Amino acid sequence: MKVLIIPEDPRLDQYMLKPLVEAALKYAGKPNAMVQVCQGASLAWGYEAVTNFENLKGIIADYKYYDVFLLCVDRDGEKTREQALTNLEIKIREEFPDKLFIAVCGVEELEVWVLAGMTDLPAAWSWSAVRSERDPKEMYFDKYVVKRGLLDYPGRGRKVLGKEAAKLYTDRVRKLCAEIQACEI
Repeated sequence: MKVLIIPEDPRLDQYMLKPLVEAALKYAGKPNAMVQVCQGASLAWGYEAVTNFENLKGIIADYKYYDVFLLCVDRDGEKTREQALTNLEIKIREEFPDKLFIAVCGVEELEVWVLAGMTDLPAAWSWSAVRSERDPKEMYFDKYVVKRGLLDYPGRGRKVLGKEAAKLYTDRVRKLCAEIQACEI
């Protein structure tokens, strides 16, 4: 199985998504799946660009040797995004019936998936507060990166933390962030 992850921002998201998706696939019994993050330099990034039907058609056509396309975006407090992504899945699957296209929305941001895998979060942070925060990247993730001294590491600490979180995928991440289970294909 060949899986292509389509992130909003591959510069940073690649470091979190690749190890977490690999962990999800391993949990699903597919430890040998080939997982890559879409890095197309000519592609526009951001929610509007990566959820644009024509852009996605182009990505799938350009990367036709992949079996699964996994779109991963932030919810960013937009409660209607889940339904919009479901509608997009239907449209893409109609256009490409031989490909599996899954769109998953991190609540509220993908960085929360990484925080779910950390066992040393500050005691003053309740998980429900982290999970419900509209801007968890700024309010929690960035502060945690600074606390760990990882700001100058690849992806502003995401490479180190993404790998750490992936190790605790089964015990923590998938339980604390149920939406990531959509990656268990």
